[in-house]
Amino acid sequence: MASYARRTNLIEGVGNEVLLGLGAFTGALVAALYFVNSRGTTAGTIHPDSERHIASTREQLQNESEGEQSGQQTRASRRTHNRNDGQLTCPICLGSAVLAVETNCGHVFCGHCFVTYWQHQTWLGAVRCPSCRTQVSLLLLNFTAEEHAGNSEERTEVINKINQYNRRFSGEPRTFQEYLQDLPTLLRHAFHEFFSVGGLMWMFRFRIGILVLAAFLYLISPLDILPEAVFGIIGFLDDIFIILLLAIYISIIYRQVVATRGGAE
Repeated sequence: MASYARRTNLIEGVGNEVLLGLGAFTGALVAALYFVNSRGTTAGTIHPDSERHIASTREQLQNESEGEQSGQQTRASRRTHNRNDGQLTCPICLGSAVLAVETNCGHVFCGHCFVTYWQHQTWLGAVRCPSCRTQVSLLLLNFTAEEHAGNSEERTEVINKINQYNRRFSGEPRTFQEYLQDLPTLLRHAFHEFFSVGGLMWMFRFRIGILVLAAFLYLISPLDILPEAVFGIIGFLDDIFIILLLAIYISIIYRQVVATRGGAE
């Protein structure tokens, strides 16, 4: 019987369960990376329930623009120089997003426009996204390379306000459904920062590496909660659950990194 079992293995000395687990892990990883990277930033429209607040925000922005001195560079002229290749449009000012920020639900706005929208409603609590009405618990910088390298007064003000917002509201309790809704945006930002030179600190990258390695070892281990050899395709449910928990935990610690980064500046 033992010799027969060895002959049925696809690779001698390696159980078929290990190969199935390795294939499942690789497939899930590729699918997750494709899903995360295909979910780009969203140029949303204004939700009907937000129209009244958006109208008052636009009026406030117009008053600020008219109140600027003639010798100063206006936001309209800055928009010409910091255009995001026409790909990102702010649904508040209806222009190209300048010093853009992205909400945890994946919608993009001008940094100054969103800060004005927040200030115009209330300073006491987190606001709801003007596009989808999801509660905004985290704001992520979505600057162009030129804006990252700049050192303007508006850039400094936007970063300070965004950091303030994240410090106040990123740690609020969240439901499991909200964690799932935030996954595409947070994982995409974490993925890009993970592989960028000046992105995440090495300790965070090390933690992510350990988590991925632990998940990989579990998936190729024959000691599953639901063994594939016994339950067949149903045996992959625990593997999918482990991958999902891994993704949620990565998003949680990335959220903590963003909030801590804001407190350090």
